[in-house]
Amino acid sequence: MALYEHLLIARQDISAQQVDALATHLKTIVEGQGGKVEKQEYWGLRGLAYRIKKNRKGHYVLLNINAPSVAVVELERQLKINEDVLRYITVKVDQFDVSSNKNRRDEAKPEGEAVTEEAAI
Repeated sequence: MALYEHLLIARQDISAQQVDALATHLKTIVEGQGGKVEKQEYWGLRGLAYRIKKNRKGHYVLLNINAPSVAVVELERQLKINEDVLRYITVKVDQFDVSSNKNRRDEAKPEGEAVTEEAAI
């Protein structure tokens, strides 16, 4: 089986509970096809760079998936039908990152370790 990172943007009109229910539904689809969702992260309601279907914000969800390709095909087919989904992308990876969440990466980085021009010379 292959490893995939799947990012989903849902409409701003729906609640966080509905987004969680959508992610759980996607998880059952993957597991029904013989795969496994390794990690599910809800990144929250974030602003979009430009309007998508009259929405300025969207709920972001990241899924780390370990599944065969037929599971990803079925997952994307279901997402095309769902009206609550604005955009999605699935990328095949060699291994999962520790965390793709920007906030967690910032917490892990110690403060005051910025490289200045003087230190670089």
